[in-house]
Amino acid sequence: MPQSLEERIAYLEGKVEEHTRGFSDLTTRIDGVSSRIDALDQKVDRFRTELSARIDALSARIDRRFDVVDEKMSRHFIWLVGIQAAVMLSVIGALLR
Repeated sequence: MPQSLEERIAYLEGKVEEHTRGFSDLTTRIDGVSSRIDALDQKVDRFRTELSARIDALSARIDRRFDVVDEKMSRHFIWLVGIQAAVMLSVIGALLR
């Protein structure tokens, strides 16, 4: 089935046009994926910032609680030493009588 040169060229032009449309669609889709990736990257950055702020706040709360516990332990230690000194003086006083 011999085809004329003009038919062959028309066929090839049609194929090239289909490929051009296909590449255009592919480029559009790639641009869409790229914009979605950019949006996801921004979302991850926001999440990272929020998470960092929450961790910093939690760290500050823990530090405050440790300070309170440390202060309380110091007071209890002072009371304990005072009670022991009083008991020791009482025992020494009882022995000296």
